[in-house]
Amino acid sequence: MVQQDFTSPIMPQAIISAQQLTQSIQLQQQTLSIFSALNLEIFAGEQVAITGRSGSGKSTLLGILATLDQAVTGQLYVCGEPIHALNEEQRAAVRLKYIGFVFQSFQLLPHLTALENVMLPLRLQPGFHYAKAEQQARALLARVGLERQSAQTPRVLSGGEQQRVAIARALISEPEIIFADEPTGNLDGHTAEEIEQLLFDLNRERGTTLVLVTHDPQLAARCQRHFELRDGQLTEHAETAGV
Repeated sequence: MVQQDFTSPIMPQAIISAQQLTQSIQLQQQTLSIFSALNLEIFAGEQVAITGRSGSGKSTLLGILATLDQAVTGQLYVCGEPIHALNEEQRAAVRLKYIGFVFQSFQLLPHLTALENVMLPLRLQPGFHYAKAEQQARALLARVGLERQSAQTPRVLSGGEQQRVAIARALISEPEIIFADEPTGNLDGHTAEEIEQLLFDLNRERGTTLVLVTHDPQLAARCQRHFELRDGQLTEHAETAGV
């Protein structure tokens, strides 16, 4: 009889794996390096913050991890997909299947209602069914506290309400990963705290991986892992904190 070895734990698989990423931009006669030989692994269900000074490249890094941009060199795997080897159409398919976004400026379509904005990602998927999508969108709006505002357009919503709509929109495709770029940067202190708590609550409820860029050290400290991008190098802070 073959004896099983129960002493070796099963190692979790990284949902995001970046290996030797390098990014630079061309400025007239010189090349400006943003970061080089960057390595990063993020695991399913984690809360990860990336901080750094303005201009450090943290939003650029987030855009690459979220498949919106490509690094000059290096390898990137997202949900097992080799992003570095895919064309734009293939990367778009990965985003549609696995990724949700929350932006500082909300990025809602002004002529659509809150309900229609939340439903929008499902319209891009094959087999779109209006009644089912509407039911999902209404349920998410209720979860983020905006059930009564479903028929309102962004221009009559407060900043905090618009960000709640954006969060509901990011979640409607049931993504594996939520990327958030300064999600509370345009909000007042009290509203920012409410949005932060909502993001963490949804992370726990749904098991969705949360990766955010922020200038706020208190928000970063709430995440399980905290990385700082400085002088082109990514360093993980030794301390960790729960929500």
